[in-house]
Amino acid sequence: MCRTQNQDSRDLARFGYKQELDRTLGGFSSFAAGFSYISILTGGVQLFYLGFGAAGPAFFWTWPAVFLGQLSVALCFAELAARYPLSGGVYQWAKSVGSPEVGWMAGWVYLACSVITLAAVALALQGSLPQISSWFQLVGSPSDPADGAMNAVIWGCLVIGLSTLINSVGIRFMARINNIGVFAELLGVILLIVLLAIRMRRGPEVLFEMKRGEGSGTGLGGFGPFLTASLMASYVMYGFDTAGSLAEETDDPRRRAPRAILQALGAAALMGGLLIAFGLMAAVDLSDPALGRLSGGLPLVVKDVLGPRLGRVFLGEVVFAVTVCVLAVHAGSVRLMFAMARDNGLPCSSALARVQAETRTPILPAIVTGASAIGILMVNVNLPTIVETLCSVAIVWANLAYLLVTLPLLIMRMRGWPEDTSESALGTSSGRLFSLGRLGLPINLAAVAWGVAVVVNVSWPRPEIYGSHPWGRHAATLSTLLLIGLGAAYCWKIRAQRAGILPEHAAEEPPIEPEPGVLYHRFS
Repeated sequence: MCRTQNQDSRDLARFGYKQELDRTLGGFSSFAAGFSYISILTGGVQLFYLGFGAAGPAFFWTWPAVFLGQLSVALCFAELAARYPLSGGVYQWAKSVGSPEVGWMAGWVYLACSVITLAAVALALQGSLPQISSWFQLVGSPSDPADGAMNAVIWGCLVIGLSTLINSVGIRFMARINNIGVFAELLGVILLIVLLAIRMRRGPEVLFEMKRGEGSGTGLGGFGPFLTASLMASYVMYGFDTAGSLAEETDDPRRRAPRAILQALGAAALMGGLLIAFGLMAAVDLSDPALGRLSGGLPLVVKDVLGPRLGRVFLGEVVFAVTVCVLAVHAGSVRLMFAMARDNGLPCSSALARVQAETRTPILPAIVTGASAIGILMVNVNLPTIVETLCSVAIVWANLAYLLVTLPLLIMRMRGWPEDTSESALGTSSGRLFSLGRLGLPINLAAVAWGVAVVVNVSWPRPEIYGSHPWGRHAATLSTLLLIGLGAAYCWKIRAQRAGILPEHAAEEPPIEPEPGVLYHRFS
């Protein structure tokens, strides 16, 4: 290994872990992991119809609003990534600034979120494949909600199977595909924005037109549709923490991971906002009801504006972006499961935390994650609102997990955290680390308030999201309560019976005690 990797390995030993994963990711790969998780060509294309159907062109303003809220969270995460460069991201950060129990619960919720996100992202292929060619509609008609849901599940299972195979091969191969995918997505989005801008049919004033869609009678006036429409942006703009989850496979993660987190969110927000704006200004007919349907949305805009042939080329790029997004979500889930198992925090922890010598990657978590996501799709194969339901539950769980990091961090910050940000406080040569300084407290307060607002908003039992059945309308709330209940019961069990780093994953040398300035909690 090179000198930098040796330093990173010694740094990892301070937390009690030995270096096992393949530390090969550079700055761009770290950024690409977060950007491909967000993937504006996945979530933006997948749920454009929902935002437009709820509030019309004015739903554009939910994009910058959600970005500002998520930026406050990302800034907190960047600060934590610099101080706790460990696999598992959210799990490790919550454990370090909160307690082992808080960390486990954050990891549990985010792991469930990651699996359900994997299933939801895989469904995004349905938004593009049938519009490329009718051959891709394997079941019935794409205009029929039931047929569309079933066809989405079929393609979703296939792409998850492919992702499981690639994630089992190792981080090097996955990173190469991911880097190519992100480069292609960046280039494709820029070109698409330019082409839409050239073909503008109306000015930016259209972005202020509010049109109420189905279910807009929430009793909140014009703000109700706006809250519903914000689900689109909320679904796209999470997962930027993935760069932190891959810290043990990144060179100099204390410096690279914080930058990657902020760059991924910033780049996605800028390009996504421009894509939505120019898409709305270039759309052939904004009164077309198909723009508010799953079978229409942004893919329909692209085909109408660019023509069927060129439009299909860009939809092909969307399919590639969705596949790469599935890879990134899967990879983040694997690292989170590995990190929790390494701390003996999951059933069959020894098997789940085993790293294959040949690939230097945990294979069993990749298989378990893929199988779980496919199982979710199979159970919901006949649910017409499967896309909306899975996406909404994923948003709730992701932001709940984020709250389990930002709230303990706020408490710690009120007690004086961090005491020092210099390299001497960390015993590393990474230099002065990313720090919010005096802005830390107000930004952290904003992050907590934002997290609560998102969880409440998305959990609201809207029939246009969760369907008309009483149980379905409360799917997010009921599933969240069940998830927390099961997690609390198991957390109590492992705290009472067994906890701590598994011996085979512990650092060979006793960890060096750091100077005051960084907390090194253990799951014990």
